Amino acid sequence: MTDPSSNTTSSSLPLDARSWGYAEDFVRPDERIRDARNQAVELGIETISNGTVAALRFLARMVQAKAVVEIGTGSGVSGLALYEGMGSEGIITSIDPQSDRQATARKEFTDAGIRSNRIRLIAGTPLDVLPKLRDGAYDLVFINGDKLEYVEYVAQALRLLRHGGVVVLHDALWQNKVADPDNEDDETVIIREALAAVEQTEEFTSLLLPVGDGLLSTTKA
Repeated sequence: MTDPSSNTTSSSLPLDARSWGYAEDFVRPDERIRDARNQAVELGIETISNGTVAALRFLARMVQAKAVVEIGTGSGVSGLALYEGMGSEGIITSIDPQSDRQATARKEFTDAGIRSNRIRLIAGTPLDVLPKLRDGAYDLVFINGDKLEYVEYVAQALRLLRHGGVVVLHDALWQNKVADPDNEDDETVIIREALAAVEQTEEFTSLLLPVGDGLLSTTKA
């Protein structure tokens, strides 16, 4: 019999690791994304989870994205996921300071049959490149770069997005550290500040998902 003084019921119990794993793998990535992830593992490049792949594809399709900015190219996994969700004429602008990683991503995009004019790879420091992009011209901005620059990325994303566009911030829960009030690591503190900046921006309506290592999605009014 349920204790009426308790607010905890069976429907509000936290999910266990088995359920999280089931949710992460519920939407299976296609072969080209699996290949890109395997390539990332071989090269020692950290990549996004299956659940994050599915979320990016879903969000890009939901906002009918035709112009996307990606901060952090990695091995191309996130770019492939975004591409799958975009319209047939969509263009991704992907920025990364490490040209060797972009070379890996370029090969993955080519192998996937994506035309070179659909994905613009810019090797450079994001905070040098982003101010050169046009205000209000983008449907989605995916933030997956240097954690210590997340606050600046959020500010740039607000400028770049059209009304109704979406910012997606990867690693929003950062190895379970963000929710730990005793953790004051530099990356953790900056991510918390970025989340606070989003929360305090009246133009944003947000959702924090426990997908991968945490995924913040926020739309601009």
